[in-house]
Amino acid sequence: MSNEAADETQVDALLDESSDGVDMSGTVTVLDSEHVYQGAIFGVDDMRIALPMRGGGRTVIRRQVMRHAPCVVMLVHDCANDRYLIEREYRIGCDAFAYGLPAGLIDRGEDVEEAALRELREETGVEPTGHDGIEFDHVGQFYSSEGMTDELANIMVLHLRSWRPVERHFDGDEHVESAWISWQRLRDTRITASNSMIAILHEQIRRNRQNTVKSSFES
Repeated sequence: MSNEAADETQVDALLDESSDGVDMSGTVTVLDSEHVYQGAIFGVDDMRIALPMRGGGRTVIRRQVMRHAPCVVMLVHDCANDRYLIEREYRIGCDAFAYGLPAGLIDRGEDVEEAALRELREETGVEPTGHDGIEFDHVGQFYSSEGMTDELANIMVLHLRSWRPVERHFDGDEHVESAWISWQRLRDTRITASNSMIAILHEQIRRNRQNTVKSSFES
């Protein structure tokens, strides 16, 4: 057993001490599911779900889930000038013109890197050039809100070695501003999107390590 698996087993044992009888190592069964809404971006399913009980039997719960295509979220770093791309657009969830990072849905047939490059080009007019023009730092996959949606965000940092400006292409109801700013200005900007903050904090760790190595070398 790996150390990670052993740690999870120990955590599970501690959590089991507070159990109300649901067997969280068992199998969940979907009893029925009704698709109650479909919009341009997401749909909603109304579901009845059976959770297994430790003593046998099951307890039934009802949940609604927002069905959403997977997406990409990217912090874009211009290495030569040590600056980062920031965006601003209207976000209905917070009812505000919000600061954030380039992001978008993964189209059918695309992998995450293809989707990232397409969204980067369409939203910001930035296109990497050359064989070594870009380095992908894959941060990981994170659910945007596990309690209400299956949207899976593929978060990454794109380090651009060389790039060129190209024409942007927006959907008819899409209105996005973008600009290059310094790392300090990015950190000082109030960004409330959790997926964006995951990418930024990941990059903060990388920069801290880089500065530590540089300081050690200079001393």
